[in-house]
Amino acid sequence: MRFQPFSGRAGDQRCDCLVIGVHERGELGEQGRAVDRSMRGRVRALLARGDFSGRSGETLLLTDTVGVRAPRLLLVGLGALAQYNRRGWRRACATAVTALARTRCSSAAIALERPPARELDDYYFGRALAEIAATALYRINDLKSTRRPRPPALTRLAAGPVDAAGLTAARRGMDIGAAVGESASLVRNLGNLPSNVCTPRYLAQQAKRLAAQHRRVRVKILDEAAIRRQKMGCFLAVAQGSEEPPRFLVIQYRGARPSQAPVVLVGKGITFDTGGISLKDPPNMDEMKFDMCGAATVLGALDFAARSGLRLNVVGLVPTCDNMPSGRAVKPGDIVTSAAGLTVEILNTDAEGRLILCDALNYARRFNPQAVVDFATLTGACVIALGQHHSGVMSNDDALARELVEAGQRVDDRAWQLPLTEEYGEQLKSNFADFANVAGRDGGAITAAAFLGKFTRGLNWAHMDIAGTAYQGGANKGATGRPLPLVADFLVRRAGGARG
Repeated sequence: MRFQPFSGRAGDQRCDCLVIGVHERGELGEQGRAVDRSMRGRVRALLARGDFSGRSGETLLLTDTVGVRAPRLLLVGLGALAQYNRRGWRRACATAVTALARTRCSSAAIALERPPARELDDYYFGRALAEIAATALYRINDLKSTRRPRPPALTRLAAGPVDAAGLTAARRGMDIGAAVGESASLVRNLGNLPSNVCTPRYLAQQAKRLAAQHRRVRVKILDEAAIRRQKMGCFLAVAQGSEEPPRFLVIQYRGARPSQAPVVLVGKGITFDTGGISLKDPPNMDEMKFDMCGAATVLGALDFAARSGLRLNVVGLVPTCDNMPSGRAVKPGDIVTSAAGLTVEILNTDAEGRLILCDALNYARRFNPQAVVDFATLTGACVIALGQHHSGVMSNDDALARELVEAGQRVDDRAWQLPLTEEYGEQLKSNFADFANVAGRDGGAITAAAFLGKFTRGLNWAHMDIAGTAYQGGANKGATGRPLPLVADFLVRRAGGARG
């Protein structure tokens, strides 16, 4: 898909379809009024007949256009003018692209009314448009045996109008947004695959594919013997119940001078989580194939950094295995030794994500990182606290937490900081080991982060619990690609921009 901003009149754009917005009660914005004048009042006449209400989510395709260069005109409802904001604009853009995908239009120009510049500047206008289009055009990678429908014909999308002074910023935003869209599709594709396909060895293959695609990416895969040599006892305890061998992925993107300290991203890669001996309830257990969405986020982030040519060194660490019940599986009450030398009493084998992450976080120290951020579908408690709207952020550095939260605000991939004070860590006390892996129901998302915090002292570290945002259940079941947009913005800011 090619994206480009345009300036000037919308009606002058050469494309297969022109898109304008209409508010409720037939109110047209500046671009809509200009198009209506060019079409000799045909839009207003149609609205006067009551054929289009302007409600949010409504569309109407017209093919009898005159006075504009596009042979089709798509009307998109914007809802009430007084309530129109950035969120309404995003929804209207998604509605427009979805409607265009049902046609055989190969090119379109979107001229929907923009929110004020303070809500959406030219750079984020371009970036948001490209990301929204990628999401709307994404087709789930199902394994159905029926014939797949034809892919959308849309290959070129222009958007505006943008003042001449803002074209460069909008174009750069579209380039970044297009890269985010491609990388988010990778995240979603990996998350949607069943666990008998997306195994630890499959994730290792995908990491190697990134290295083959991008010359600045290097990959090292640690097999079970190498993991054992690293003394990752917590990681191996989770893996020991499965027939699938574990893997530890080390992915490096070198976009800056070697002396620059990298950003290290760590992703939970449980390719299927039964809960182990502490077996989960059967309903919705199929969704536990999504328990590797943290790993998918890290792979997507490395892909994005390479696509965008970020002037930044980034390291991705992915511990990946299954969590299965078997005769060899770890049991409640077992005590294991982490790579950091700390002992852990495993009271609940379904609290496995923190066990594989703690050894990965210890491994991150060897890179002397400027920051470490881990991503994990870690706790149902975070879903109870924040629902599906915000990812949870917990950190030993409030400035780093603010960076992540503000990145999410800028790109509408929101996160919320939860407290992480010493009281939560004290709840993990054990009579038999240095500490336990769980601390009861109260504050479960935070005590999980507090567990990880015991392995990150001295590091500038943040934890993102994405259990509520990485995937959806129910009729719309599937990976969302979140929080890749947030991570991309965080990395772009850290890099100070992107190479052209």
